[in-house]
This record gives sequence, structure tokens and C-alpha cells, in this order.
Amino acid sequence: MAARGSAFVERHLTVRRNVVITGMNHTGFIVRDLDRATEFYRDVMGMSVVGTKERQGEPISQVVGYENTRLKRTMLSVGDNHLLELIQYLHPKGEERPSGERNTLGATHLALDVDDIQQMYQHIIERGARKLNPPVELDPGRLACYLQDPDGNWVELIQTSP
Repeated sequence: MAARGSAFVERHLTVRRNVVITGMNHTGFIVRDLDRATEFYRDVMGMSVVGTKERQGEPISQVVGYENTRLKRTMLSVGDNHLLELIQYLHPKGEERPSGERNTLGATHLALDVDDIQQMYQHIIERGARKLNPPVELDPGRLACYLQDPDGNWVELIQTSP
């Protein structure tokens, strides 16, 4: 029995060693109004639209786990390999979050590197973001702050001095 158990463990370890994460692909936010959210991230945050698409049918229904799913999505980029996906569910319609708190289980945030955190903070607050607190120095030469986009998704701004 011990030998059989060892073979099982060895086989699992071998399989696990061959599975490799090759990178980060995208972060997804669910939004109420795709056009408004796209305008915020494109026009206010300075991201570029990579593409917009409407999806429906069995494949997307299977991926997200809702029957008869219909959604619209926009992919945005800041020029690196990681994308932001904004998704508006047309069917089934989404529900409001029970809480907008950062410590709610399942809550997420998107962290963005910026070159001038004070300027970006003011810029996006003036254009619809909701502030939590102004930027603070977390570590020597590293400033950060949290804000919410117009849909309540958390965004962290980070500035690291060269």
C-alpha cells in the first residue's frame, strides 16, 4: 500500500511540475453602463481601447455559468501585456453589491503605476472617481491611495520614485 501511495504522490507531483502560469492576462470589472465605464477608463484614466464585443450563446454561457448569457465587453490597455476588461451583463442583469467595502470577501482592486500620483488623484476625482483617502507614503519612495471608479470598483494608484 505504501508503494502504491508513493506512485500516486509522484504522479501528482510530476503533473503539478508541468503546469506553469505563464503570465497575467487581464483583470475584469462588472459595470452598470459599458459606455460610461469605457469613457471613464479611456478619457479620464488614459487607457486605450483594444476592442469591444458583444457575446451570447452557449460558449460564453458555459464560461460564466449563466444560461442564455448575453454581455458586452470592452478591453483596455495601458500599453503593457495586462488588460482591463469591462463587462456589462445584459442577461442576466447584475445585482447591486451588498457592500462596497474593501475588506468584503471577493472584493477586488486594480493597481496602476502612475508617474505623478497627486496629479492623477485630483484628475480622476474631478471626473467622477470616489476618493477614500489622499495618497500616502507606504514605504520610502512609494506612494499609494485607493479610489473607486463610478461603478464602485476599487482602483489603487501607486507611484514609485526612481
